[in-house]
Amino acid sequence: MTTVIDGKQVAASVIDAVKTASQALTEQTGVKTGLAVVIVGNDPASHAYVSSKSKMAKECGFTSVQHTLPEETTQAELAALVQTLNKDESLHGILVQLPLPKHFNSEAIIQSILPEKDVDGLHVVNAGKLATGDLDGGLVSCTPAGAMVFVKRTHGEDLSGLNAVVIGRSNLFGKPMAQLLLAANATVTVAHSRTKDLASVCRSADILVAAVGRPEMVKADWVKPGATVIDVGINRIAAPEKGEGKSRLVGDVAFDECAKVAAVITPVPGGVGPMTIAMLMANTVIAAYRKAGKAAPKF
Repeated sequence: MTTVIDGKQVAASVIDAVKTASQALTEQTGVKTGLAVVIVGNDPASHAYVSSKSKMAKECGFTSVQHTLPEETTQAELAALVQTLNKDESLHGILVQLPLPKHFNSEAIIQSILPEKDVDGLHVVNAGKLATGDLDGGLVSCTPAGAMVFVKRTHGEDLSGLNAVVIGRSNLFGKPMAQLLLAANATVTVAHSRTKDLASVCRSADILVAAVGRPEMVKADWVKPGATVIDVGINRIAAPEKGEGKSRLVGDVAFDECAKVAAVITPVPGGVGPMTIAMLMANTVIAAYRKAGKAAPKF
């Protein structure tokens, strides 16, 4: 019988642990965890994400600060705001919502956030710490960190002897995911659009992670019987069966057919998605513990 992971349920358990950790830190040290979220422009999807992040921060007992800036904000103005937030001792996490409007150099803004406050895990210092195996010193990008929670809850902390294949090599997901799997002793292959005979590479995987942004690309005959399949893709495709002009969300994995072969699989939506905000909250409380000189909790 295939296990379909309920991402909402796992995310809720992480949030519960974050609330407990946040409360304990306040009781022990008087420190209240603080998160600042910055959004520029009018993108409705970004505004929806930001309001859910701010709401979740409040739910976790954090000080939640939101800066909503107009579309015409300049690079210099945004950079100045980041510097102010960097200096604010009451804030442990800073998140600048991406994508920024086109006239920004996003990379310069992201790299100007202090690495210890970079709760999105996108600073080169945090990427470098992960690449060198320093998982306790940096902050890990939220989506791969969330996917890794699923893997560890399925297979335990030590993945020795297991083959993992990550399809996708992006800096946002593919590379950090591969490094997390390596750190847990899996034997890791990073496959991508240039990989020869991708299907046979995938068939060797005990843990198969798909993050390429191609709807339902991974078919049942790509999956090793009994494998764990983590689908990170979010693709909107036409759904004429729902009515004219309607669409639905699908992952990079053909869920219905792969679910018949895999032992454990994540759905889209409702799989990795809910974990991203949960791990953002986890990173923020980790940053607060480190700032207070306390051993950070594990999630």
